[in-house]
Amino acid sequence: MLGRFLEFSLTAPDIQASLDFYCKLGFSEAQVGETWAHPYAVVTDGRICLGLHQQEETEPTLTFVKPGLLKHLEVFESRGIEFEYRRLGNDVFNEVAWKDPDGHLLRLIEARTFSPSKRSGTETSRCGYFTELALPCADAATGKTFWENLGFVAMEEFDDRLPHVSCTSDFIDLGLYPPSGPPRSAGLRFEVDDIDTTLKSLADLGISPRRDAAARASRSALLTAPEGTPLLLVAAS
Repeated sequence: MLGRFLEFSLTAPDIQASLDFYCKLGFSEAQVGETWAHPYAVVTDGRICLGLHQQEETEPTLTFVKPGLLKHLEVFESRGIEFEYRRLGNDVFNEVAWKDPDGHLLRLIEARTFSPSKRSGTETSRCGYFTELALPCADAATGKTFWENLGFVAMEEFDDRLPHVSCTSDFIDLGLYPPSGPPRSAGLRFEVDDIDTTLKSLADLGISPRRDAAARASRSALLTAPEGTPLLLVAAS
């Protein structure tokens, strides 16, 4: 229903610092077009694309490509969706956006803003295997209903190291987590075979994840990118 997932769009006040950080972690830079007037870069590990936007501060955004966007708007409105904004017309790049019950922003645009990466989805970064976008969610039942209404399939993962509701789709998987965290804001979850070896490898690069008692108990660690995005590293079950 939403179309093809394009990127997790992030506001990067210092786009070069964010770009350097992700490249150090083993992400690759993708070739971007000239859609946006502001500085823009994209990095990918082959499974997730992150759009780094140096612009006025906005919240992290799940961005999807929906060709023929105009003709689909009535369908979304018939499902009770209230748009945060619409930028539509012959002289603009068509886009609309709305929020989920927890305030996470979804955006639909009409066309790609960067070239498809040739990087294989079987490759990994130094963070491990990307599994899902992790979204804090105040009420799991409400969040589950919202995402199912948009075509996702939701399953409770309460035996996971970090209990949550998993919402899967053809193009991107989401995890709905208790707002007490981690993560405390929308971020990325990765799975690693050996958390201690991974942390040592990151330390050798000068990157030190945060590990409190709760993180040690759940065999996880938390990185924070320069623009503030949390990267959750969890040991494989």
